Amino acid sequence: MDTRIFITKPSKDFALLDSGDGEKLGRYGDFIFRRPDPQALWNKNLSEKEWQKAHASFRRDGKKGDWDLKTNLPARWEINFGPDKLNLKFWIRPTSFKHTGLFPEQSSNWEWMQKLISQPTAARHSGESQNPVKILNLFGYTGGATLACAQAGAEVCHVDGSKVAIQWARDNAALSGLENKPIRWILDDARDFVKRELKRGRRYDGIILDPPAFGHGPNKELWKIEDHLVPLLKLCREVMTEKPLFFLLNGYASGYSAITYENNLQELFKHDGGVFEKGELTIAEEQSGRLLPCGIFARWSVENT
Repeated sequence: MDTRIFITKPSKDFALLDSGDGEKLGRYGDFIFRRPDPQALWNKNLSEKEWQKAHASFRRDGKKGDWDLKTNLPARWEINFGPDKLNLKFWIRPTSFKHTGLFPEQSSNWEWMQKLISQPTAARHSGESQNPVKILNLFGYTGGATLACAQAGAEVCHVDGSKVAIQWARDNAALSGLENKPIRWILDDARDFVKRELKRGRRYDGIILDPPAFGHGPNKELWKIEDHLVPLLKLCREVMTEKPLFFLLNGYASGYSAITYENNLQELFKHDGGVFEKGELTIAEEQSGRLLPCGIFARWSVENT
């Protein structure tokens, strides 16, 4: 299948104002952030005067990063994000890793998962209509995918190696009115958790995998994508139900092609039929419509949405 390009467009509380010269300028609610982005290998459209209006600019000194603030920002603030039918809310705050807690480019994947969870196919694959679809979200971070799946009616197990990230995700769930949804919040290494789930006999209809290129688990477990991704994918396939619903594999700054990711999914689901897709996730600039690449994905589903 051809490579697909999904585009996140400006909305009330989020917009990509401009990009270029290795930077991007984004608005989150009432505040504008200026951040480095190596993908922006072109000229800026807006003047430096416009860029100077940023309330916060991220700078990196060696391996450390920090923000230069032009105003006293709140410790965090809430925004609404996504199409109207998503109606999700997120807490935004600048972090030392230059992130804000929201990855807007993922909205297309959230919609895709919601459609799969909500349609009659999901009932067939969860056994009986009264049994909710069970989703495993590994490397779940601040929980955008978890919230989208829970909102659609799924039971979700959210796993991350950072206690701070899990609390942030829980706060986002409460902000979105989803605090009482069936979500398990697990602080653990992704590989160790999946192995234990296999021993416990727990199985999942859908899996979301958004691994970093490099990182550590809560007990300093080393993660290197070139060494550990393929074995983890095999474990994930084993922890799925006999008739799985979907599998989503995301890549951010991994250095790999979407073809690489799709090849792995084709191996995992070669006996299951279904639909394979791959592509890039992008954000469109507010005025010019120019696309900023933000990551790759490959996904499999039991049928096309």
